[in-house]
Amino acid sequence: MNVIGTPERATQNRVLALFRDELGYRALGDWTDRNGNSNIEEGLLTAWLAKAGYSPDQIGRALYLLRTEANNPNRSLYDNNKAVYSLLRYGVPVKTEAGKVTEQVKLIDWLQPLANDFAIAEEVTLRGGLGGHERRPDLVLYVNGIAVGVVELKNSRTSIGNGIRQNLSNQSPEFNAWFFSTVQFVFAGNDSEGLQYGTVGTPEKYFLKWKEDEADNSRFKLDKYLLKMCAKARLVELMHDFVLFDGGVKKLPRVHQYFGIKAAQEHVSARKGGIIWHTQGSGKSIVMVLLAKWILENRPNARVVIVTDRDELDKQIEGVFTEAGEPIKRTSSGHDLMSQLGQATPRLLCSLIHKFGRKGVDDFDAFIKELAAQPSPTVGEVFVFVDECHRTQSGKLHKTMKALMPGAVFIGFTGTPLLKQDAQTSREVFGDYIHTYKFSEAVEDKVVLDLVYEARDIDQRLGSQDKIDQWFDAKTKGLNTWQKAALREQWGTMQNVLSSRSRMERVVERHRVRLQREAAPRQPARQRHPRGVEHLRGVQVLRAVPEDRLQGQVRGGHLVQPARQGRDAGGDRRQHADRQAVSLRHLHRAAEGCGRAAGQVQDRDLRGPRQEAVQGSSRPTCGCWWWWTSC
Repeated sequence: MNVIGTPERATQNRVLALFRDELGYRALGDWTDRNGNSNIEEGLLTAWLAKAGYSPDQIGRALYLLRTEANNPNRSLYDNNKAVYSLLRYGVPVKTEAGKVTEQVKLIDWLQPLANDFAIAEEVTLRGGLGGHERRPDLVLYVNGIAVGVVELKNSRTSIGNGIRQNLSNQSPEFNAWFFSTVQFVFAGNDSEGLQYGTVGTPEKYFLKWKEDEADNSRFKLDKYLLKMCAKARLVELMHDFVLFDGGVKKLPRVHQYFGIKAAQEHVSARKGGIIWHTQGSGKSIVMVLLAKWILENRPNARVVIVTDRDELDKQIEGVFTEAGEPIKRTSSGHDLMSQLGQATPRLLCSLIHKFGRKGVDDFDAFIKELAAQPSPTVGEVFVFVDECHRTQSGKLHKTMKALMPGAVFIGFTGTPLLKQDAQTSREVFGDYIHTYKFSEAVEDKVVLDLVYEARDIDQRLGSQDKIDQWFDAKTKGLNTWQKAALREQWGTMQNVLSSRSRMERVVERHRVRLQREAAPRQPARQRHPRGVEHLRGVQVLRAVPEDRLQGQVRGGHLVQPARQGRDAGGDRRQHADRQAVSLRHLHRAAEGCGRAAGQVQDRDLRGPRQEAVQGSSRPTCGCWWWWTSC
């Protein structure tokens, strides 16, 4: 069926029917002319809370606190949205009378998703922005009367980007930022491009595409992915387990992160380890944060330890979890880690694998047996995330760590394809792959850029060893012998010299200049240079060389230069022995500067009488010839 040109109204009617008939949402109707449209429909929410068994006093107090957090004028949209999400996620603390126990009023039933009231309204007219402007989202999804999703649809000839930008402008204070304080999902779609999704504050370039059941082409991708994402159980699951507030940026998972975490949850429930291979740059840190949060919330006795092999990674992990609102304890040593695990808290820790090392061990196998015989006591279920596991899975430090925590479940994370000789070892240590997201998939999804490799061998030599020694002695005159030896040890290898920051900056600058030059548009205009030299399209042209200084001939459609004598700018005579072939096609472009010469050379292969005319004479009728050299 040809959908090009289908009106937006037809698409909207079809999507509305999909939510009503296939997903089971209750249709609220067209709210174009309805007054008082809000992101918190108090009538709907009150009815659901009353049905859930809450008293009128509790409902009234919960509504007041929810409105207060959603409409706080002294905070940004991000902060209001974060505050509202906390109330949705954990409930509203309500105390109706002094002396009574504070109770949590649950605004959404997370344990029984189908027990919630799912509804959809179309053409929801919004007023009340700072600029007094009126906007009307195509579709709004309500859960228990709380707006959690906005859908902007376009006809098949209009880009999804228009819908995304419309959603973004709606979130500005001049329009209807207030309405988005409760919204968790922002959708834009059409029949030709499908569906893209984001959340509050997501820039246009970071809107995501869902991918699932790609072999099924029985219906529009817009419809297929709305059915996948907005199914009642999945919508509730996405809100509960996959929303992340990360240092001022609200995030939703990419599709590979969602399915990777779902697969890992199954392994955790069965207390099985494994490997999550998600390519570099695809968001492994977010997977770690969301999986750790799920483990700690769903397994009351669980402890999560994140192990890295570099200090900067350890600091990065600590920063990621802290920004996401998950307090994490960074241990100072292996003894400190085991001491912390011997207590009930903290539940989330990170450490370097090198902290498990021990000096003075002659018989490593005997040392491991001794540790295994007397493992350190740990409190609770221990789950260990090993970052960059391909670098440490077979080392002694890893064996020490496993001996110290024999009952722990180990999950390896890597962004690097495991080499054939390492793959078997990795699986013996961690188990099979839990989930994979390879580089080619990430490039196809535009998660990462394609890797273009250009081998450039930059030769490095020492010009004079003696001069370097003299320079070193002069610069270190004030140092003692030990200090000089320390400097020699630090800079005495080519590896350290080649990896120095100053050299890397020079190499990067050289590449930047080269790429900038290659990317610059070619200038058709000529630039005048001394000695009658012109630069034309990146080729240097010497004009009007007299016949007696150059004798050339045409062979196979190319001008072949013989040896020539001449004077350079300094007057010195020198022999030019180079022979250079120049395409007559390019020669014609150069000849455009001389009308008579241009008439002698055609922008095509030489054939017929013109070929004879050129071959029969060493120069055109203007009495000059053209000599080309490279710049």
